[in-house]
Amino acid sequence: MIKYHDPDGSRIAEFTGNGILLSSVQDAVDLLVELSFDNCSSVILRETDIHPDFFKLQTRLAGDILQKFSNYNFRIAIIGEFSKFRSKSLHDFILESNKGNSVFFADNLDSALNKLAR
Repeated sequence: MIKYHDPDGSRIAEFTGNGILLSSVQDAVDLLVELSFDNCSSVILRETDIHPDFFKLQTRLAGDILQKFSNYNFRIAIIGEFSKFRSKSLHDFILESNKGNSVFFADNLDSALNKLAR
């Protein structure tokens, strides 16, 4: 299920359903095409919407999926409890991503919306 937010005139899609939405690069492309038709350029997903391999950087799934978001000029915020992951590389990746302008990791919806609305 998709809920839309329109802060500052920008349209942000928030996925509120349960279950894995992204488990491959093709899933990301399909999602981006669907959201493009809804005039969105930003999306909020939950950690639980993404296959666990995304958070294992050695699988390259995160890089491949996030590259598609970049190619389509989409911004993404992922909400979750990331401290449970033991990977220093993942934590470094999250910190660096949050310094940028297109990929954000947040701990709640308000934080995700604030990051995407600016």
